[in-house]
Amino acid sequence: MQKLTNNEMLKITGGGSVSGTLINAIWNGVKAFIDVGRYAGSAIRRMIDKNLCRY
Repeated sequence: MQKLTNNEMLKITGGGSVSGTLINAIWNGVKAFIDVGRYAGSAIRRMIDKNLCRY
């Protein structure tokens, strides 16, 4: 394997853009975080109101 010089390394392009896959993964993480907050808030509200499901 040959070592690259600094000038050759500066000419390398690619891999520095934001892809649709990355945006989708970030958005799915945000949605999951929002859902956890929604479920936790709903559970807290149901416990305070004593409106729990009995099995």
